[in-house]
Amino acid sequence: MKHLIRYVSIFVILLLHACESTDNASPNYQYLEEITMSDLQAGYREGTFTIEQVVADYLQRIEDLDKKGPKLNSIIFINPKARETARELDQEWKEGKYRGPLHGIPVILKDNINTSDMPTTAGATVLRNSFPPDDSFITKKLRDAGAVILGKANLSEWANFRADMSSSGWSGVLGQTKNPYVLDRNPCGSSSGSGVAASANLCTIAIGTETNGSIVCPSNNNGLVGLKPTVGLVSRSGIIPISFTQDTAGPMGRTVTDVALCLGALVGVDSTDSKTLASYGQALSDYTPHLKKDGLKGKRIGLLKNNMGYHARVDSLIKKAIADIKAQGAEVVELDFRMDREAGSASFTVLLYEFKDGLEKYFMSLGEKAPVRNLGELMEFNKKDSIELRWFDQQLLKMAHEKGPLTDKDYQEALAKMLKATRADGIDKLLTDYKLDALMAPTGSPAWKTDLINGDHFLGSSSSLAAIAGYPSITVPMGFVEELPVGVSFMASAWQEPKLIEIAYAYEQATRHRQAPRYISGN
Repeated sequence: MKHLIRYVSIFVILLLHACESTDNASPNYQYLEEITMSDLQAGYREGTFTIEQVVADYLQRIEDLDKKGPKLNSIIFINPKARETARELDQEWKEGKYRGPLHGIPVILKDNINTSDMPTTAGATVLRNSFPPDDSFITKKLRDAGAVILGKANLSEWANFRADMSSSGWSGVLGQTKNPYVLDRNPCGSSSGSGVAASANLCTIAIGTETNGSIVCPSNNNGLVGLKPTVGLVSRSGIIPISFTQDTAGPMGRTVTDVALCLGALVGVDSTDSKTLASYGQALSDYTPHLKKDGLKGKRIGLLKNNMGYHARVDSLIKKAIADIKAQGAEVVELDFRMDREAGSASFTVLLYEFKDGLEKYFMSLGEKAPVRNLGELMEFNKKDSIELRWFDQQLLKMAHEKGPLTDKDYQEALAKMLKATRADGIDKLLTDYKLDALMAPTGSPAWKTDLINGDHFLGSSSSLAAIAGYPSITVPMGFVEELPVGVSFMASAWQEPKLIEIAYAYEQATRHRQAPRYISGN
């Protein structure tokens, strides 16, 4: 009955479209609120609206909410070819050429993911007009799957790897992105714009990237499902890097179903990203068989108690989540585990080395059009720019610039230390010793107030263990602290995305905590 009422309401709204030219967006785009991939494709199938109409309405919604109204400031660039692509996909649909579950689905990409028809900036003014020579591997995958790339999302500049103190969601290109729940609160990052765009219904689903927390934290702060895949499941070719060892792209959406559908379109072995070679035989083109309402039944999940205690109301929500998980037939085992502190330090060393190596290779990939060739030239550019050093320094760029090649002993030792601590002595050991299917913890605290003077105010998070290991994690909304959403994270060993999707879907379906934002002004 619930689904019937939803489809009837969508149909009534969309009758307005029948009398309108598809050259103009409908002023009534309420039907896009919380709409799913399945809802959209049902509408395409039944002829209640077209892909072009949907794209036009999303673009109008971006204009009204992102550029005017609450001015969320989440979108850096609009794709000038979005409407043209939509018309082509409408024609294919009429001709019976169905590309799959992403056919006609509007997507926003984080602006560190290469697109040949739009600049790719990482939020940095030095790359403001940088058009890469080709799409990234995953951009091509999305286009081939029939997705419509609406535009590029703002992010914490250089994916939050520039300053020793910064505000998540700030970039030199666009400034500060706002949290759509309470506008003076922070969206987290570095996939800030991706999180805000998906949460505020400016797209159907968004793509973020994560090195440590950059998918799961903005998903937490923006009331989303966010999946950080195993490193190597999704290609990083054509993505401005931080870390060869930890970087990955992943989907951010309003439902586990949409995230699972999108993940299947992103995976694939890429000869130009050696990490993906290990995914052969591990990746699935379709993760939807793991959308099981009884996906928690019989599961054993370890609670990382040491990732609690930083916020009493978050602790109350995780206790309620545990009760809900148990009610679905799972067993929860409390664990006393602290990740070796040296693992975090070793990871930071690895990031400095790999950032220098990867970013300078990226500049080389731009050829003669590269505005700078190395970190030294980048820092000199920033010193002369009126925006870049207005609020934050470039200490991390300086520290990375001072590192040597990846053959250095310090790098090799740090890499071995961090992987051992988070894999053999971390996630793998916990899962084996306690016979667990997954681990769980609160994803993070409620969103803090944005502060360009003092930077971010993190109270706690649980992203580091899976991020440093290169293992998968997924966050799902678990409730609210006042008007601010918070999530619960589930993590497991390499290539266990199917199991995590089962757990996350069963929890989501049993609790339904996701609520659309209300754009409260704050104080």
